[in-house]
Amino acid sequence: MQRICVIGGSRYFGRLLVERLQAAGHQVTVINRGSVRPPAGVEHLVADRDDEGALTAALGSRTFDVVVDQVCYTPVQAAVAARVFAGRTRRYVMTSTIEVYDPATAALPAVPSGVPVPEESVDPAVWRVATDLPWHDDAYLEAHYAEGKRQAEAVLAQAGGFAFASVRSAHVLGGGAREFTGRLAHHAGRVSRGEEIAVHEKALPTVFIPYEELADLLLWAATAADFTGPVNACSDGPLDVYDLVELVAAQAGRKALHRIVPAGEEASPFSVDRHYAMSNARAKALGFAFSHTSDWLRDAVAEALALSAAPTA
Repeated sequence: MQRICVIGGSRYFGRLLVERLQAAGHQVTVINRGSVRPPAGVEHLVADRDDEGALTAALGSRTFDVVVDQVCYTPVQAAVAARVFAGRTRRYVMTSTIEVYDPATAALPAVPSGVPVPEESVDPAVWRVATDLPWHDDAYLEAHYAEGKRQAEAVLAQAGGFAFASVRSAHVLGGGAREFTGRLAHHAGRVSRGEEIAVHEKALPTVFIPYEELADLLLWAATAADFTGPVNACSDGPLDVYDLVELVAAQAGRKALHRIVPAGEEASPFSVDRHYAMSNARAKALGFAFSHTSDWLRDAVAEALALSAAPTA
């Protein structure tokens, strides 16, 4: 049994992670702002992670074997966590994102198209941090999501108060209504209604992961592995938006309709005109076994189609 603290953990794969940690016999503490209670038997601490004094007071004298941070988006949040949890935990795992590799958001090393992007393309140990940027402004943060994640990783990697690992997640799918971003449901709904999907003419492949598998990988990273630094999390089998929409259309019994958009114009959430599909080789070498998208995507699409067909209140 280990003492595990989860920051966030209120919904989707974060909630599932908490449930699986508890089922595995670990002593789990969840920290959030109190809007959603964790499962029965899980300790619940109410605090705003941005308020260093409140977070410190809520923790009291507690210490943990591992902290899993599900909701760290900025270097300012990371700096608060680094100070508060230094000396309280031996290991800190942060949930990050494929978006850190988006070449449109930073000057990154060029990776040939078709070559899966490795973790070393963004090294948090040397990434420059600027905490004086307007990270508290919601509009700024939304526009700089990828850089916020890169700098948050960098702060925690360079803090030195604990062993640090980050899990860079691919696009997460599955779960029907639990998938709160609604990206797959967007495609399912438009296909079902005979509406066009906006796509780039030469859309490139991207990578995906089912929410259950991401919860399993976070569980593994927190309790069964001791790696440090970033690890990419994606199923085998990249897909482009055309492949995805064709699968949705086939299951819906409809014809896929596309509308080509110029470069720079808003397109489908999964239409990618820049190469940054990740490699999962490091996680495999460390011992994690990934599924193939063909193992689970049909079920995820079926859930999204059922949700799009459900009557609305």
